[in-house]
Amino acid sequence: MTITVGIFLILFGVAFVCEFIDSSTGMGYGTILSPILIIYGFEPSIAVPAVLFSQALGGFSATIFHFRFKNLSFQPKSNSLRSSILIAIIGVIATVFAAFISISIPKYLLKSYIGLLVLVMGIILLTKLTFKASMKKITFIAILSAFNKGLSGGGFGPVTTSGQIISGQDEKTAIGVTTFSEVPICLAGTLTYIIGKITLETPSVLSIPVRDFFDILLSGRIVNLELILALSLGAVLSTPFGALTTRLIKPKSLRRTLGIIVTILGIWTLYKTWF
Repeated sequence: MTITVGIFLILFGVAFVCEFIDSSTGMGYGTILSPILIIYGFEPSIAVPAVLFSQALGGFSATIFHFRFKNLSFQPKSNSLRSSILIAIIGVIATVFAAFISISIPKYLLKSYIGLLVLVMGIILLTKLTFKASMKKITFIAILSAFNKGLSGGGFGPVTTSGQIISGQDEKTAIGVTTFSEVPICLAGTLTYIIGKITLETPSVLSIPVRDFFDILLSGRIVNLELILALSLGAVLSTPFGALTTRLIKPKSLRRTLGIIVTILGIWTLYKTWF
């Protein structure tokens, strides 16, 4: 697909809005953006790596601003630091595994599963039900959400953020932890997609000249650099506004807002899958 200047600006704007939602609520970038790109005409194999890479950059930038606005604290032995490391490590493993098996799963089953899971999380948030926090619960949340991410490019934020809140985590901290832990997970997913696609196209990739390897990588069949650039610029530039919004919202209002957003995302995903 040829990306004109007009399309580039549209992609930039869409990424800006999606990352603003994501950095301020801890969810929504991949869940919203991936379907939009596919509807717009991009192949999933091109759209998903672009979403993952741009979100890694946006997540890194958002983490800095969440820290500056005191939404997140990484004090030694703090729950936020331990949760971030745990989710990141487990998430990378689950994402890589999911990315490799994604090509064998019917897309309608995958989207139905994610939509139903996100919808249930939203309903639980709205009912204000909480459980006692534990590392076992955080581990389960990390595996579940990162598996979603590797399969479809979305579904990580709604599950991770709402799961932490349901487990007793502070709302603003949950958003910051999700944003930070998503950075290595997105990078791992991007590399897995790229390596997998290159291997499928050139099974003897280790024996080809390095110049040929980069020719294949930059050919447009593996990644779309224009798409990645448009999404990355939009994502990074929106993060200060998203983190500031998180800082200004009151915790009680934030949980209710997150519950509404998660519920809508779940319903929207199921609707797009079946209608």
